[in-house]
Amino acid sequence: MAGRKRKQSEEFYNSPTPFTVGLSGCCPRCGQGRLFDGMLKPSISCSACELDYSFINSGDGPAVFVILILGFLVTGLAMILETSFSPPFWVHMVLLIPLITIFSIWALRICKGLMIALQYQADASEGRTQTEMDGEL
Repeated sequence: MAGRKRKQSEEFYNSPTPFTVGLSGCCPRCGQGRLFDGMLKPSISCSACELDYSFINSGDGPAVFVILILGFLVTGLAMILETSFSPPFWVHMVLLIPLITIFSIWALRICKGLMIALQYQADASEGRTQTEMDGEL
C-alpha cells in the first residue's frame, strides 16, 4: 500500500477483510469493536481499539448500489408474480413493501460497512493537489 501513512500503533492490528466488515459491522482496523451505533449511523470511535471514525464519508455510494440491485430484483419478482398468478394489486403491496423495506435497510448496512472498510483500507480522503500532499511530508 504505497503512500499509506499509518501510525505505528496501527501496524499491530490484524485487519478484517472489507467483506467481513460489511457483513458483521465490525471495526475496519481491529475487527472487534462496533462500526455502527444504530442500524445505519456510524459510531464516533471503535470501542475496542479507539479508532476515530471521523474519516467516514460513504456518501451516496451505498444507496445507489442498493437502489440499482434491489430495484432490479424486486421488479423481476413483481413481474414473475404478476405473470404467474395475476394477483390483485393489494397482494403486490402486502408482499413487496415489507420485502423492499427490510432488504433495503439490510443491504444498505452491508454496503455502507463495505464502503467504509474499503475507504479505510485505501486510506481514501478528499481530492488534494500534489502541492498540498507534498506539504504533509
